Amino acid sequence: MTEKIPVTLSNIKPARGARRRPIRLGMGEGSGTGQTATRGQKGQRSRSGDGKMSGFEGGQTPLLRRVPKRGFTNGPFRRVFQVVSLASIERIFRNQRDVSLEALRIHGLVKGRLPVKILGDGTVNSAYKISAHAFSGSAREKIQKAGGEAVIVKP
Repeated sequence: MTEKIPVTLSNIKPARGARRRPIRLGMGEGSGTGQTATRGQKGQRSRSGDGKMSGFEGGQTPLLRRVPKRGFTNGPFRRVFQVVSLASIERIFRNQRDVSLEALRIHGLVKGRLPVKILGDGTVNSAYKISAHAFSGSAREKIQKAGGEAVIVKP
């Protein structure tokens, strides 16, 4: 009777025949994939650097140029914020009154260098002095109603 060996990450293997050896292209005539390395004789796809532009449709006018453009997007100038809700501030800073950008970063509410905006989701029961780059109207109102202060920091 054979003893069963427990399956762990250190001893698992794929089933026999499940993994085939990769085809080694351009490895001489005897390999069956030599000379042109399965690319064929001539033409664009046989050359190095044959990548075509994304959206290229073989010379036909691409879809992006066939569809009419309308409207306006202010993409390059849009302001992207990291948002923090008042509910999460109330949950994490229960015992503190001063909420700075550094404190938000330490507690993992914000990451990186993007500006921070405080949103008015949730309620505020304590008077917090919150520093951020921007506040929504409802957030500013709730903070001031609780006796706190909303301080805008320059980016």
